[in-house]
Amino acid sequence: MKNISLDTQHLSSFVDSSELNSIQQEVLEAKRTLLGGTGKGSDFLGWVPFPEEVSPSMVENIKADVARLAAKARVFVVIGIGGSYLGARAVIEALQGELGGLHAGGDFPKVVYAGHTLSEDYYYELMNLLDKEDYAVAVISKSGTTTEPAVAFRIVKAHLEKKYGRAEAAERIVAITDEHRGALHDIAQEEGYRMYVIPDNVGGRFSVLTPVGLLPIAMAGFDIDRLLSGACDMRKLCVESDSLEDNPALMYAALRNVLYRKGRKVEMLVNFEPRLRYFSEWWKQLYGESEGKEGKGILPHSLCFTTDLHSMGQYVQEGERLMFETVMSVKNPQFSVAIPWDERNLDGINYLQQKSLTEINHNAELGTIMAHCDGGVPVVRIELPGIAEYVLGQLIYFFEFACGVSGYVLGVNPFDQPGVEAYKKNMFRLLGKPGYNK
Repeated sequence: MKNISLDTQHLSSFVDSSELNSIQQEVLEAKRTLLGGTGKGSDFLGWVPFPEEVSPSMVENIKADVARLAAKARVFVVIGIGGSYLGARAVIEALQGELGGLHAGGDFPKVVYAGHTLSEDYYYELMNLLDKEDYAVAVISKSGTTTEPAVAFRIVKAHLEKKYGRAEAAERIVAITDEHRGALHDIAQEEGYRMYVIPDNVGGRFSVLTPVGLLPIAMAGFDIDRLLSGACDMRKLCVESDSLEDNPALMYAALRNVLYRKGRKVEMLVNFEPRLRYFSEWWKQLYGESEGKEGKGILPHSLCFTTDLHSMGQYVQEGERLMFETVMSVKNPQFSVAIPWDERNLDGINYLQQKSLTEINHNAELGTIMAHCDGGVPVVRIELPGIAEYVLGQLIYFFEFACGVSGYVLGVNPFDQPGVEAYKKNMFRLLGKPGYNK
């Protein structure tokens, strides 16, 4: 399958060659900092070489565990929050589509999620589902003490042990956690759970190509070898090329920072395929946590067109000019659906009958880009040849590498997230957690 590509033709009115030339050396220096491990957050660069360093035996172990658990479970519960679940969910929902989880039967369990919310109603509904279905669990946390997944695991673990007994429950749980320490590590050791390691030098939002993402994605029935292959090929391009024109990650990082310096403080990641909705959610965490600090950073936002053209379209077209758009454009669909002919033509759309829905969607996309550019919104296009494991592997690594470079150009540490702790301290104090009563 062909590579993803970056289309900048709609930026000519907003970014000129002299601006790119002026930032090029900053981008290349940021790339050297990233690859050399000489910048802030260098302890968390394990994701940079990871696609090429994935252990074949680990991948085979994942496949063996998938086969073992798929034979006894029709539902697979992924417990995690933030980077511990968003990357896996992004890939799974992109590949199976919005309605894919509703299909009955199949060789693989349906993946559902827990630990990403504290909603009591959500867990009531989840427990009702698990009462009726055979299921297994992956619990994903470096520490095991993050409130949301810890609460979810306690609830689900108790339900699993009551339903199957403690010994069989242990056979149905996989823990993905720290190799040596932490509450989840200790529980897994004591109970005898199957364990996979979250590398110490990989932060959560960069962990989708580790067991954190690979196990759930494989459990949903998708090809993790192809996912890793795409990431490896994109890594080679990102590392070897210093040309903005030939290296899409460097060009993307450069464009983002040029636009930011010109007052474009909001980036909207746009798709015209609803199955990419959760990919946008993963991207928002990746860039929001990496760049939003020290009073700096582009605000990552996402829109799903054409749906959101009928809600946010007005603001994008004529609101304050503080934004730019990055459009994920899918060239080829997986399937085809015909528009039937209607003799009465009361809806007036018989003129579309000879066209595919993809042709209509692509024209809606082009028309939107043209309108938004005319309205003063810069637009970057990322063209995906299709939605498949190989392409998504490329896209993941493209965004990750560009994020590291862009963060260093911005002048922040792209690999920490100190602000995430602020709400937790207040929540712990309000809930009466020992040690937080002042």
